[in-house]
Amino acid sequence: MNKSHAPTLILFVVLTVAGGSLIGYASIPGPWYQELQKPALNPPNWIFGPVWTTLYVLIGIAGARVFIRERGTWLPKTWFIQMALNFAWSPVFFSLHRPDLSLVILAFMLIAILCFIALAWDRDRPSALLFLPYAAWVSFAGYLNAAIWWLNPL
Repeated sequence: MNKSHAPTLILFVVLTVAGGSLIGYASIPGPWYQELQKPALNPPNWIFGPVWTTLYVLIGIAGARVFIRERGTWLPKTWFIQMALNFAWSPVFFSLHRPDLSLVILAFMLIAILCFIALAWDRDRPSALLFLPYAAWVSFAGYLNAAIWWLNPL
């Protein structure tokens, strides 16, 4: 990437972080979430904001890179698919109170993330590497989501 790509990079990062923040704000965990039984490894609530903000910056950078370098291929399409699934998860879990359905969304999101990494590995290795922490966090989120679903029958 060169200086002429800076506007695209900035746009992707800003829209990704802003989109995640807006969805997070619109589906703030309320009393329903506070009353749920949570697994032993559930982190404190204050962790989620900084982690997701950092991940959204990395996701935005990767999205800009593949949009610039691989436009018209499955790589940017896969990026947009995982982003749509990412943005769908919070409202389904926190607003609709559906840990079962959100777990399905999360599983498809993780598949899309892993597909992105696999597709990017030989074409844009930095973008693939930027997605590794995201894949790890979403895997951990899958554990948390599954445990909450298990510990709190509908």
